[in-house]
Amino acid sequence: MKSIVICGSRRFKPEILEFSKRLKKFGVVVYEPYLHSGQDEWAKLMSEDYQKFVAQGLTHDHFYKIQMADVVFVFNKDGYVGNSTTLEIGYAVALGKPIYALTKDNELCRHVLFREIISSPSVLAKKLK
Repeated sequence: MKSIVICGSRRFKPEILEFSKRLKKFGVVVYEPYLHSGQDEWAKLMSEDYQKFVAQGLTHDHFYKIQMADVVFVFNKDGYVGNSTTLEIGYAVALGKPIYALTKDNELCRHVLFREIISSPSVLAKKLK
């Protein structure tokens, strides 16, 4: 079974965690994004320099997960992809990773990078065998 990294916006945190949980039930090794909550709350407690330090750490952590995974899955509910996920897609492309997505992307230049649209964990798990 191949491993997968999920990329997506924290606005979809509950859905991403559920999707990941269902994939794991099929025996898939899943690297999840760190989808912190309440960015505005913790940001108020830190200096701007420290906020940049934390953001850099989170970015590099997810890049490492992309390196480790065999496949990248973009959780782009309703076609939404934010800035960080766009950056992660570019990194995955540079590494030559196959990229699948939940839905068609609203941006054609991102959409053409997806091998296939796969809307369920069971179908994705079959692809990974």
